[in-house]
Amino acid sequence: ANMPVGLIGLRDRALLLHGFAGAFRRSELVALDVADIKEAEAGLRVYIRKSKTDQEGQGITIGIALGTVACPVKAVQAWIEAAGITEGPVFRSIAKGGRVSSMRLSDRSVADIVKRHVSRIGLDPALFGGHSLRAGFLTSAAAKGASVFKMIDVSRHKSVDTLRGYVRDAELFRDHAGAGLL
Repeated sequence: ANMPVGLIGLRDRALLLHGFAGAFRRSELVALDVADIKEAEAGLRVYIRKSKTDQEGQGITIGIALGTVACPVKAVQAWIEAAGITEGPVFRSIAKGGRVSSMRLSDRSVADIVKRHVSRIGLDPALFGGHSLRAGFLTSAAAKGASVFKMIDVSRHKSVDTLRGYVRDAELFRDHAGAGLL
């Protein structure tokens, strides 16, 4: 809600919301091109060309749902429009003077942006990084009772065991076997 005004604020808002909503790995997020994003009635269809679990580059399409409090769809659209981006990388560096580069951000830039904004809201940046967007989505989805299968649809995990760590943390006390015993 308190993002800085201007292109950097628009880009960072879009990157943070989109990264969270799609449970993106930072490498997947910075690899997105405008051609990979298509508008749909319920949000965005995002094509991930290659990822850690898809080294052959078969690709997969995921949905990014519209938000009611903070909308990743509107944030990405606002960034692309304000930056005048029509093709190529979605998330780009911005030079002094506000000139939007044609070069994509590095995956390290995602971690730096996350750290900068958690610091702005008074959290310890040492506890956050590029993976925080992905982990935050999965933990939040589990806490809201999302099905593991629906979470995998977004996160693209190949193993339920890998996903289990996120769910276990969120459900530590839900339906606890010891609740009400003492």
